Amino acid sequence: MTMQASGPTEGMPYAEWQAVPAYAGFWIRFWAYLIDLIVLGSISMLIIRPLFRMAGLEIGGGWFAPYSILTAVVFFVYFVLMTKFFGQTAGKMVTGIRVIRKDGGPLDWGTVLFREWIGRFLSKTLPVLYWIVGFTPKKEAVHDFIADTLVIHEERYMKVPAAPAAREASRLQDGPAV
Repeated sequence: MTMQASGPTEGMPYAEWQAVPAYAGFWIRFWAYLIDLIVLGSISMLIIRPLFRMAGLEIGGGWFAPYSILTAVVFFVYFVLMTKFFGQTAGKMVTGIRVIRKDGGPLDWGTVLFREWIGRFLSKTLPVLYWIVGFTPKKEAVHDFIADTLVIHEERYMKVPAAPAAREASRLQDGPAV
């Protein structure tokens, strides 16, 4: 007995479907980024600022002040290391999303550095470029396009029709129809 689906794939047996991770859209990524900013702000206020005060260094002074440069370095190092080693930052962990390569391979240093440094620079320079997440089929931002990455939900999946080769393999595995 073959089970049938309802909806746009009505009449298609379940064996001809595959589950793929759901793409993370603009708002979930926004909340994850906000959480990351809270984490980074906490690091700045609890560690960097007190160290500067103890050393008698000035905290203000504009963009090129030592404090500003150090907090910017911490910002980029946080995103690069967390993405490289965990595939997600603290904000992404809380919201249940992660960064993956489009080809399914592991995130390498080149991909992560390109995504987090060059891509974030572009997104910070022209914030409107980040809004395209809401309008692309796979919810990709500019830094995802240039680094060939996707941001997906860890525990949420979409049902899509299986590729023809996968359907044929499923039929061969099930044996001849009776």
